[in-house]
Amino acid sequence: MSAALVFAIFAVTLIAATVFYLFFYRTWRRERELRAPFPAPWRRHLDSSVPLYRKLSEPLKQALEQRVQLFLSEKEFYGCDGFEVDDNVRVTIAGHACLLILARPYSDFDEVSSILVYPDAYHVRDIESDGMVVSESNEIRAGEASSRGQVVLAWKECEEAAGNPHSSHNVILHEFAHQLDYLDGTADGAPPLGGEQARHWQSSMTRAYEDLRHSLQHHHKPWLDPYGATEPAEFFAVLTEAFFQQPDHLKQKQPEVYKALQGYYRLDPMNL
Repeated sequence: MSAALVFAIFAVTLIAATVFYLFFYRTWRRERELRAPFPAPWRRHLDSSVPLYRKLSEPLKQALEQRVQLFLSEKEFYGCDGFEVDDNVRVTIAGHACLLILARPYSDFDEVSSILVYPDAYHVRDIESDGMVVSESNEIRAGEASSRGQVVLAWKECEEAAGNPHSSHNVILHEFAHQLDYLDGTADGAPPLGGEQARHWQSSMTRAYEDLRHSLQHHHKPWLDPYGATEPAEFFAVLTEAFFQQPDHLKQKQPEVYKALQGYYRLDPMNL
């Protein structure tokens, strides 16, 4: 048997095994997971730490619980700087994160593998090079997302989000919006879209982004957290926070943007 034939057989076997895992074993494992009852203590954590959960209809509550159940069975949580990750931490983070896929496929989070939780804002040393000059900076962050499927969160910021459901900031929604943005390979402010939805997204988001930047340049009160003006990826993440936290304000200020987000997330936070 030639080396080329051996390699071809190996490649076909590997592809078949991958397909089996992705489409059969993963589906079977998830169906098995969902046959187990949702733990009552987790439901109490959702009720106390995910304010929007209390507003959901019974079918949507069940949908969120199922996504949280899968999320907690598949994602690894790690405490950093001595922080202890308990069920309240895990369910709070999973509950807020899964709001983003409440009406979307759970598979949108397939690439998310781990969540690192710090007790508070943490220091990050950042090194950049332009080919000739290397610069180093120290930043204090409350969260970050990676295209490698890792999300980092500061628990103090997560607690504040859970306790202030109408504030403009929710670090969990923000960082997991970045994960959705990464689904097409890069965080550019536009998650995977197609057809008329993509065209409407492009036109409405471009106008709104420029409007926000114009407001800031002319020292007017912005209609959105100014951090959204730093780049399109942050614009989408900050808009996602506003969509779930302050939907009435966003709809009043930017109705076309609200419509685009409503189409993407497949729900209306004002009518749950």
